[in-house]
Amino acid sequence: MSVRDILIVGAGPSGLATAIAAKQHGLDYVIVEKGVLVNAIFNFPTNMIFFTTPELLEIGRLPLTTPYDKPTKLEALRYYRRVVDHYELPISFHEEVVNIDPPAGGADLVRSAGDDVFAVTTTDDRGTTRVREARAVVLAIGYYDLPNHLGVPGEDLPHVSHYYTDAHPYYRQRVVVVGGKNSAAEASLELFRAGAHVTLVHRHAALGESIKYWVKPDIENRIKAGSIAARFNTRVVEIRPGVVVIDREGQREEIPAEGVFLLTGYHPDVDLMRKAGVRCDEETLAPEISMETFETNVPNLFIAGGAIAGKRTGNIFIENGRFHGEKIIDVLAERLKN
Repeated sequence: MSVRDILIVGAGPSGLATAIAAKQHGLDYVIVEKGVLVNAIFNFPTNMIFFTTPELLEIGRLPLTTPYDKPTKLEALRYYRRVVDHYELPISFHEEVVNIDPPAGGADLVRSAGDDVFAVTTTDDRGTTRVREARAVVLAIGYYDLPNHLGVPGEDLPHVSHYYTDAHPYYRQRVVVVGGKNSAAEASLELFRAGAHVTLVHRHAALGESIKYWVKPDIENRIKAGSIAARFNTRVVEIRPGVVVIDREGQREEIPAEGVFLLTGYHPDVDLMRKAGVRCDEETLAPEISMETFETNVPNLFIAGGAIAGKRTGNIFIENGRFHGEKIIDVLAERLKN
């Protein structure tokens, strides 16, 4: 089995930017992605419009063109396909990394290049397991794949989802949206305008201050007018078929619902990091990392993009995460070529 210079985990914008930099430095690399290209963006709401302007989503010095002030999800998907084709980036799709053994770790593994390489175990969508070897690993795994669960009965029922995609199926249906930030506000508005009967449930007294400036007055006005019902200082205690049970200061209420969206945030794959030897803070889930090089406490294991933020996922976006890869590759190019 060939030993790569770098194995990049994740084909989102940060992973792609890392791969472009590796290619430009003449390093041997491959990307493994457990889903599709820019999997998180693919799973964003169908009609989503980015908060940022197109140039702040660009990687590899390729322009993202749009007739609008802010690009749409579909334009972003088209753009990143073009980036991959332009740079001819090698990506293995539907291959999930399940374990990372750092150099000198996993004594039971036989490595073709001795103990100075990472052994990365993956499985694909056919159930095939393989071990890939690389001198360095870059985790560009984001956080959108792992939702923050409420831990209440019924959370796994078929009509409950931690992801909102499209409003049309909920026309004339009763829907409960749980959360108080951008995702919950935008989903509630789109569902309402598509003819759904929406109730927004939030554990705090008011909506989050970080909601987009053009969305916040819209959702507040809809709540004030009664077009969207709202329950603040309220938590969900149980979900049953057709009913969401909530509690507000000891008073329980049952809200009828054919659909439930638990839009309460997401977190990075801390278990995978810890299995690789990365120390992560117990409270914040943030990995131990150098913000100068993005190297973890495990030598030659780097993290790029949103996964560096732990629970503070609002701190890292495509706009700043896209630059991590260049810094990482600058470090690795000097090491691996010596």
